[in-house]
Amino acid sequence: MRRPPLPLPRPLLGAALIAVAAMLVLAIGFLVARLPFAPDAAIIGTVRGAGPDWLRQAAIDLTALGGGVVLTIVVVAAAGLLLARRLPLTAAALVAACWSGGRVVALVKDAVARARPDLAERLVPVASASFPSAHAANSAVVYLSLAALGAQVTPDRATRRYLFGLAIVLTGAIGCSRVYLGVHWPSDVLAGWSFGTLWALGWWWLTAQARASLGGER
Repeated sequence: MRRPPLPLPRPLLGAALIAVAAMLVLAIGFLVARLPFAPDAAIIGTVRGAGPDWLRQAAIDLTALGGGVVLTIVVVAAAGLLLARRLPLTAAALVAACWSGGRVVALVKDAVARARPDLAERLVPVASASFPSAHAANSAVVYLSLAALGAQVTPDRATRRYLFGLAIVLTGAIGCSRVYLGVHWPSDVLAGWSFGTLWALGWWWLTAQARASLGGER
């Protein structure tokens, strides 16, 4: 009689999500960098810099919330708070998720080397390659990981909903600002959002399994 296949260890599901996120964003990057994607040009041509001056300034302010300095401050401050609450596992998972996610994004940028939108005027300066949007990807990694991991140690349902709602709004606004400012193709942002969401979900799963195996962390 044939034996049933052994079940996949639960922690490996989180690791699998993380691996899929990295491979998916890399594969999509090579595809969009070599094939024309008409909606990219149409969307960015329509929305870039449209509207009054205050909207452009608001987009510049919003996009800064996805920059490396701001995200680093958020991660360090959140990890410090978690340590003060004697939640070292959650703090370590948050730092590991955000640092590793940022490294993968940087490596994919270098590997794909997609050119930025060729526009006469970009509303903010940029230096690196285009795919994926680091602002979209890293903000999704940081804010969604913070919400997901924070939800594991927050018993109040209303607080958990608020954390997720705030993370989604921030991540969405930052990604949209990159297209509006003319520094990223829409597909760069979509890939960044997708990667960051899968990455945060994978680390959420890994941390939940580690907490269950340890019987807590305090």
